[in-house]
Amino acid sequence: MFAQLAPSPSPSPANLSHFVYRRSFQKPTLAVSASLPTATSSRPPIQIVGGKDLNLDATRKGDSIGFTLEPNEEEIDWMNLESDIRLWTRALRPVQWYPGHIMKTEKELREQLKLMDVVIEVRDARIPLSTTHPKMDAWLGNRKRILVLNREDMISNDDRNDWARYFAKQGIKVIFTNGKLGMGAMKLGRLAKSLAGDVNGKRRAKGLLPRSVRAGIIGYPNVGKSSLINRLLKRKICAAAPRPGVTREMKWVKLGKDLDLLDSPGMLPMRIDDQAAAIKLAICDDIGEKAYDFTDVAAILVQMLARIPEVGSKALYNRYKIQLEGGCDS
Repeated sequence: MFAQLAPSPSPSPANLSHFVYRRSFQKPTLAVSASLPTATSSRPPIQIVGGKDLNLDATRKGDSIGFTLEPNEEEIDWMNLESDIRLWTRALRPVQWYPGHIMKTEKELREQLKLMDVVIEVRDARIPLSTTHPKMDAWLGNRKRILVLNREDMISNDDRNDWARYFAKQGIKVIFTNGKLGMGAMKLGRLAKSLAGDVNGKRRAKGLLPRSVRAGIIGYPNVGKSSLINRLLKRKICAAAPRPGVTREMKWVKLGKDLDLLDSPGMLPMRIDDQAAAIKLAICDDIGEKAYDFTDVAAILVQMLARIPEVGSKALYNRYKIQLEGGCDS
């Protein structure tokens, strides 16, 4: 359930590169030896050859682990893995990234919000719980809101359905998009105009002329905000690249005669308190590379992949020659 680490529908060792962080395994000699917490082993060492040991006190229940990157409260197996990740991150250098332009942008965003009729929040479909700003609800208040889960091509249809139900229970309308290919982009534009359609009705009642609907597109770095706008406009008007921090200034652009869009830089909290979420940001390349150590993130990613039934330690060894402590599974 929820965003898969390996491609759907039939993950294989060769397909692992579709998800695995692009620089974690550049060195062919990288070896990771690790033992996960078990009921009989309270101090599992995570050892990176040529690096350091991470000795953490931990216990865990059961042997079965789910195969997705983020859980909800109903997924007990993944909740166990979430606890393990939090334990592992305690011994690591905290993942923090707060470029100087973000503080300025946050102040500007609060001012621009006053002009917005509807807010479009873009998240990474692989880790939608980890790619929302902790202040988002406070910023938006009662404003009309659309949640976009971008990179739908990186999750399965089952994941899509599960996330749609999850957010529907919270009364949040979700649109799934693929910013690179434009899938879902036009539907998003229509929905934004529909939700804010009463704006001009109220203006006419006051004897005012109609104006364009104003929609702000906001979210974490590198979740695909600018690419989505370019697809809506059907031309490259906003700078976009597969790395965080490319957009550094706010920019209003027009979509036809009746919709204005605000492209904004990625917004991160000054301090990321949830380090399990921070590790996922690093794995998915949604945070600057200077924020973390590649080998630390790689070690945790390997542990996560090894515990996915569709992957496992045997596939990791066959594809990447990574030997986990205890050998390969059959």
